[in-house]
Amino acid sequence: MSDLLPCVEIGSSNSTYSIIWLHGLGADGHDFEPIVQELNLNQPVRFIFPHAPTMPVTVNNGMSMPAWYDITSAQIDSRPDETGIRQSQQSILLLIEKEIERGIKSSNIILAGFSQGGAIALHTGLRYEKPLAGIMGLSTYLPLMDSVKNEIHTANRKAPIMLAHGIHDPIVPFNLAEKTKVYLEQLNYKTELHSYVMEHSVCPEEVNDISDWINSCFA
Repeated sequence: MSDLLPCVEIGSSNSTYSIIWLHGLGADGHDFEPIVQELNLNQPVRFIFPHAPTMPVTVNNGMSMPAWYDITSAQIDSRPDETGIRQSQQSILLLIEKEIERGIKSSNIILAGFSQGGAIALHTGLRYEKPLAGIMGLSTYLPLMDSVKNEIHTANRKAPIMLAHGIHDPIVPFNLAEKTKVYLEQLNYKTELHSYVMEHSVCPEEVNDISDWINSCFA
C-alpha cells in the first residue's frame, strides 16, 4: 500500500471501531485531532486523520496547499474538479481497506469530513461497495450531484447520514446543506441536518450532537 496517504492516528490498535475523518481546504490531519478529547463516546474508537495532498488551488490565486480537489470558483459547487474528487475518492478507499485488513468490519467504520473533506466523505461513502456504520459531513455539500443517482451502491442505502452546518456560513452557504439533505432524502437515505448559529466552524453544541450520532452508529 505504497500509495496510502500519511495520517494522524489516535486510539488503540485493538479498537473494533474506526472513524476516518477528512480535514478541510488548507488544513491537515492535525486539524480535528483536538476534537477526540471532546467527544463522549461509548466505544473505544480509532481515529484516522489523513493529510490531503498539496496542490495549487485556483480560487486562492493558484497557491499550493493541502486540498482534496481544486476549487475554481468562489461559488464552491460550480465547475467541480471531477478528476480531483475522484482521485481523492480512490485514496480514501485505500484507507478504508487498510482498516478492514486490520480486522475492522466495514460496518464499524464511519467516514466523516469537514468542508472539502466532508464533500469527499459524502461522495465516497455513497459509492462504497461495502456497508459503512455511517457518513458524516460537516459544513459541506454533495459534489457531482448529477452523477450520484447512477453511481450509488446499494451497500450503503441504509447508512445513516449526518449533516451539520452553520446558518451563517460564508464559505459553504447553508442552502447547499439543505439542498444536499433534500436530494439524499429523495433517494431514500436516512439523512439528518443539524444547524447552528455559527459561520464555517464547529461549536460545542455540534460536538455534543456528533457524539450522540457516533454512539448511535456504533450502538
